[in-house]
Amino acid sequence: MAVTDTGNHAELMDDVYRWQRHVYDATRKYYLLGRDRMIDRLDARPGLAVLELGCGTGRNIALAARRFPEARFFGLDISEQMLATAGASLARAGLGDKVRLARGDATDFDPPALFGRAAFDRVYISYSLSMIPDWQGCIRQAVDVLSPGGSLHIVDFGSQERLPGWFKVALRAWLAKFHVAPRDDLRDLLESEAQKAGASLEFESLFRGYAVHAILRKR
Repeated sequence: MAVTDTGNHAELMDDVYRWQRHVYDATRKYYLLGRDRMIDRLDARPGLAVLELGCGTGRNIALAARRFPEARFFGLDISEQMLATAGASLARAGLGDKVRLARGDATDFDPPALFGRAAFDRVYISYSLSMIPDWQGCIRQAVDVLSPGGSLHIVDFGSQERLPGWFKVALRAWLAKFHVAPRDDLRDLLESEAQKAGASLEFESLFRGYAVHAILRKR
């Protein structure tokens, strides 16, 4: 696995997930909503290269690799702790040879150095933007490494605009304990980046605004 110098954020994520990684998938399935919907819409046809930014425990990438068995999969994460869990999980699932993992900063990484390729047909980010301080940089990097005709898929916390006010306040206070913050300007940034890249954008609010799902497609 290739390693890059990822600085203080890497140390924070390792501290956060040193123990949480062992129960992460069992606990998060109840509130990280929309992940399977996003994976189903990847349309990763045979031979396509698929990159997950912030692959965490490998839960999503394992599901996607089984869903699209003839695509090629790559995973990037800043946390060495999470990558250790992902590697072990993929090996147990018999997917160790199908997925290539690397440690790096999703806002600034070198695809040829880490993965031996410059671009990807699909890039997806699942509930990671809300934990990345420079989430705007992550999106720009993701668009940059998309192949012509490729697509960027995102699912994350939404603005909770159609949920009760008390719920929104309580949810955000609880998320902050885990260094998580919904990105209320996500749609604005995606629209701007889509315009710059000559791309189309599909953006939908899920579960009364609890989550959002976006697909940016390069022409």
